[in-house]
Amino acid sequence: MIIPNWNAPKQVKAFSSTRQGGFSQGVYQGLNLGMHVGDDPALVLRNRQSLVEKSAMPSSPIWLNQTHSTVVLDVDAPTEQVLDADGLITSTPNVVCSAMTADCLPVLMTNRTGTQVAAVHAGWRGLVNGIVEHTATRMSGDVMVWLGPAIGAQAFEVGEDVFAAFVSHHPQAELAFTPRVQQGKWLADMSQLVKLRLHQLGIEQVFDSGLCTYQDTERFYSYRRDGVTGRQAAFIWLEE
Repeated sequence: MIIPNWNAPKQVKAFSSTRQGGFSQGVYQGLNLGMHVGDDPALVLRNRQSLVEKSAMPSSPIWLNQTHSTVVLDVDAPTEQVLDADGLITSTPNVVCSAMTADCLPVLMTNRTGTQVAAVHAGWRGLVNGIVEHTATRMSGDVMVWLGPAIGAQAFEVGEDVFAAFVSHHPQAELAFTPRVQQGKWLADMSQLVKLRLHQLGIEQVFDSGLCTYQDTERFYSYRRDGVTGRQAAFIWLEE
């Protein structure tokens, strides 16, 4: 379990899961939380229930059908329904927001008064289309942000299309890309891309876990590394 390295208000509870523990086997070995990746649903359910119990969550997390969109939903009660979105915001205590990942960046947010929290699944498509800004601008007051485990800049190779998509929106985004020897290939720093966009909004309280899912095979699932694999998740809620 990864606890955010931020100074959030005491009623804000958050963590990121790892693959360690759990009941899944084979390529999903460990605490796979993804129902959509081909794992035995019964084992995924056991993993989810075990995580809720061990982490002392006040309710089962709200799970998302994530599609690399910019859809962010306001939620005010726990639900067993899987929601079509890539982000959740709540001001209601004991509602657990989640973002499932296996290389994409989980972004957790809270306002400084601790009355509102959010969880965002930020793949490069969602990021380039503004999901982080879309979420942050719906938060009330000053916002602080935690960036969870994701594929690191040394491992995330992208093509000219991804580079062009970011730079055309925001020329300064070029700072987050390192050209490869191979023509038209770049190494992309997802965390830096998020920080640059938050800086444009005046949000400077950004805390980065610095953890790479691709390199840390013991603790994290990585789609880019393994292809068929499980999912970890980041969670945030307000304690009553």
